[in-house]
Amino acid sequence: MKTVQAATDKLAISLSLVCSIHCLALPALLAILPSMAALQLVSEDFHLWMVVAVLPCSVYALTLGCKQHKYYRLLFLGSIGLALLVLALLLGEARIGEEGEKMLTVVGSFFVAVGHWFNYRLCHTQKHNDCSCPNNEHTGP
Repeated sequence: MKTVQAATDKLAISLSLVCSIHCLALPALLAILPSMAALQLVSEDFHLWMVVAVLPCSVYALTLGCKQHKYYRLLFLGSIGLALLVLALLLGEARIGEEGEKMLTVVGSFFVAVGHWFNYRLCHTQKHNDCSCPNNEHTGP
């Protein structure tokens, strides 16, 4: 269970970064590489499937972290991010415009990633013996 929580934190951070990169870099890539336009990554389906992937992963990892460390601010940070991602998906480009949707998505992804990063770091810096999280046992610098 301890490695599952660390893996889901890493996965959620990665998914948040992919979401941010998609929103910020894809329009530039599409302008530079017209052949990428055939992939249809700019559709709302991408946002839907990213939220479908991020929600269970984030809820699971952050809940495990809160149960283990009793540090509920992480769950709060992640919940804000998830709410912003869902809000961006529900409101969509039609209601809040492309820039509004990007802003909500990037800010939401940031909150999710920060919550998971702190959860991951807290897990690796635990000093007490009853923590079931993997500790930071490496011999190098």
